[in-house]
Amino acid sequence: MADRPRFGPAGVPPTFRLMKASVHEVPELLRAEGLDAFEYEAVRWGKKPQIKQEQAERLGVGAEKNDVWLSMHGSYFINLCGKQEILENSKKRLVACATAAGWMKAHVVVFHLGFYSQKSHRQDYVTCRQALREVGATLRSSGIMSVNLGLETSGKLSQFGTLNEILSLCEEVEQTQPVIDWSHLHAIGHGRFVGSKDFAEVLSEIENRLGREAVNNLHCHFSKIEFTWKGERRHHVLDEKHYGPDFRTLAKVLIQFQANPVIICETALQDIDAMKMRDIYQEQILPR
Repeated sequence: MADRPRFGPAGVPPTFRLMKASVHEVPELLRAEGLDAFEYEAVRWGKKPQIKQEQAERLGVGAEKNDVWLSMHGSYFINLCGKQEILENSKKRLVACATAAGWMKAHVVVFHLGFYSQKSHRQDYVTCRQALREVGATLRSSGIMSVNLGLETSGKLSQFGTLNEILSLCEEVEQTQPVIDWSHLHAIGHGRFVGSKDFAEVLSEIENRLGREAVNNLHCHFSKIEFTWKGERRHHVLDEKHYGPDFRTLAKVLIQFQANPVIICETALQDIDAMKMRDIYQEQILPR
């Protein structure tokens, strides 16, 4: 449970890579910037963890020491709507990610559930639900009970993961939580977020269906985004004003809902834009 709104980057920022910083040093570098969240990227992983347990544990120690909230973005090669062989391999990849997340004491493994198949959307939903239940059972039998499976909202019409699908799965499957990617919802809704009411509708639906705690502890992704009629095209940085959604408006609504979100920046300016979002958020709290 996040104790306050937290901000951080998705992945190691370019400046840290230029410094040749080891991954376990990232939390200390983020703390020096006034950031307190970090989403470790495991997006290319296969069916086994691709970080050594010792490295993962050192990252976890660094995060705890510097009060940085850890999450992980799981493999892009997960498709729980796929044919049987793809489905089985996807479950193994998800277990591998969650295993390493447990080593580093990350709170959630974020991932996309896959692409719609030739079956009906309802059949795809049932397949995903069963796969998630099986993965959850595997994690619990392995003693991995502190890592949630973070179901991310999709940004393309071809992808499984509408807000309704994500919330429905979270209602029905243990050890899951929604991950709200505001840019994805903006893209799939063809510019959905215009004013405060549009953001509030999403938070209200989460609260009504999953309870107050789900809003209090929301895990989010944010960037500006370019989209077509099919959905997302590419992410953009915060200062590109002709793209949406508007973070300032979102910040106001999150504060109104008294949420403690973890907000992960997915722009190319990972830590720089994360700091901008933090500052915008604080501006909305401070009395004028």
